[in-house]
Amino acid sequence: MMHGLRPFILQWVISAFSLWASSYVFSGIRFADRGSLVIAALLLGFANALVKPVLIVLTLPLTLVTLGGFLLVINALMILLVAALVRGFTVSGFWTALFASVFISVLSFLLSAMVDHSGPPVSGPGGGIWL
Repeated sequence: MMHGLRPFILQWVISAFSLWASSYVFSGIRFADRGSLVIAALLLGFANALVKPVLIVLTLPLTLVTLGGFLLVINALMILLVAALVRGFTVSGFWTALFASVFISVLSFLLSAMVDHSGPPVSGPGGGIWL
């Protein structure tokens, strides 16, 4: 059971670290304490998993017209939503949220790529190894 929980916890830690780092890069992002950072990272994960797909479907025509650029706006809205829900997490405005969302996405991607995905490789069809 713990093996299935490990990727979730790892992604949560990466998200929390990325949020924390963004608060040092962008002066408009603040956390009152560690608890608000941890809750914000958890809630951001849930918002990205539950609310974001609905927004993507609802704004699909606009996303297609902007060649995917509107997804940046949706990411910023997710950060603003979490800031509105978590006491102790403040974002000064939309533009700060937009640039922070790009920073958080890139940093999370890089950290996730560097993390050791320990575990046995899965053998694919034809005997190849899938990572």
